[in-house]
Amino acid sequence: MLIKEFRVTLPLTVDEYQVAQLYSVAEASKNETGGGEGIEVLKNEPFSDHPLLGGKYHKGQYTYKIYHLASKVPAYIRLMAPKGALEIHEEAWNAYPYCKTVITVHELPPEKLKQREVVHIDIGNDPVSTGDYKKDEDPSLFKSEKTGRGPLTGKWIEKVDPVMTCYKLVTVEFKWFGLQTRVENFIQKSERRLFTTFHRQVFCWMDRWHGLTMEDIREIEEKTKEELDKQRNVGQVRGMKADGD
Repeated sequence: MLIKEFRVTLPLTVDEYQVAQLYSVAEASKNETGGGEGIEVLKNEPFSDHPLLGGKYHKGQYTYKIYHLASKVPAYIRLMAPKGALEIHEEAWNAYPYCKTVITVHELPPEKLKQREVVHIDIGNDPVSTGDYKKDEDPSLFKSEKTGRGPLTGKWIEKVDPVMTCYKLVTVEFKWFGLQTRVENFIQKSERRLFTTFHRQVFCWMDRWHGLTMEDIREIEEKTKEELDKQRNVGQVRGMKADGD
């Protein structure tokens, strides 16, 4: 089992991050969907007093998603995985600023807290791969026209105002003899890459989401769900026709 706590510092308020995160999730989902794969949103609805969540999570938004990931994993996993194993089902209860999913638990018992590794992510200075780099999503170059924030260079974390830190605790346990260490390391490496690129987008898309309300966000999420379904289905239909030919 590998446990890592990722800490991402951002020049935002906690209230701003709620809108920024949801907007960016919707936009980023479009880039990961197509050709019969990607993200499928089955449910996105309010919840209240869920018995699994305890007193802290009285109400919020519940989502149920399926991640179709066959082409996103290394070849050695695709070759060995049974049919359907490369679909990840995610249930999440977002009672902002807390979010609980079936695979992420942020209230660990003491013995697991001792196992966790803390990883700090600096969206302004940490390197990204050539394939992930986009000039218009580079926080060291971006300056917000609406807020005047940015660019994020040098020791920006010590200077910015407002400032907040987002904590992402990831616990990975893959029980498969001979593959456990390899797969757990791959997943944690992928999570760091995801958190880094995603929060670079959160900051650099500031002028798109700043000023939006939660009502605006729910409308965007509904439109995004329709677009995701269309993108995945077009890819599936084309694939079926090609097989038939």
